[in-house]
Amino acid sequence: MSGQLAQLLAELSRRLPPSQLSGWAEVLRSAAQPSPEVVSRLAQVSPAAGLGAQAAALCQLWGNEEPACDGRSLALALDAAAAQYLECRPDRVAQLVVSGPVSAAASLRLTSSVVIDVIRAAHESLLVVSFAAYGVENVVEEIRRAAWRGVRVDILLERSTAAARVFEPLEGKVRVTQWDRNQRLSSAGSGGPAGSLHAKLIAADRHTALVGSANLTDRALKQNIEVGVILRGRETVGRIVDHFRALMGHGG
Repeated sequence: MSGQLAQLLAELSRRLPPSQLSGWAEVLRSAAQPSPEVVSRLAQVSPAAGLGAQAAALCQLWGNEEPACDGRSLALALDAAAAQYLECRPDRVAQLVVSGPVSAAASLRLTSSVVIDVIRAAHESLLVVSFAAYGVENVVEEIRRAAWRGVRVDILLERSTAAARVFEPLEGKVRVTQWDRNQRLSSAGSGGPAGSLHAKLIAADRHTALVGSANLTDRALKQNIEVGVILRGRETVGRIVDHFRALMGHGG
């Protein structure tokens, strides 16, 4: 399916709210071919929305471009376009997060609550990366609960900050890797400067990640001025997870 019909389906998937999309898909699934009756039924899904013109355009393009296509196929295409848009729309792909003072300039989520939400979103695996860690007993407790419910937890920390001490109560329940001097020298390559681990990341499964400037410390999560983003999407988040697991030597 291509051309103007595909473009209209994509536009409808962006414009219509989920309830109307569901109604349109239901109408299309019961239609064998385009007709004035189908136009009327589509428009009646939400009469106040003024969708009569779009309904008429859909049926006209259906008849002109894909006359052999039945309504079930069209409904499937509409559902697929809507699902793709929901996965990739800007407010789902990236959402801003801050610590410290908030302003009236924008509606932003707070790092302290997002950290907990991302950990709770993990059902299979959880990856935690931080330069420093201290004073975050509530975060440690959430990670413990994740491990209890069967989530595989990997934690990567900078050795020089002794951040691993915070997670000692989780010994045997999670896997902690410390980025040490030998790894820094290995990462330096051919004569370049050795690098410390300075990344901050929490990734739930391979679909949601918090990436930002805040360490896992009480001040960074609540008081310091920090900024981050929530990323969603298996392709992007999966690549981030694969990168750090490779650095840890654990594979994908």
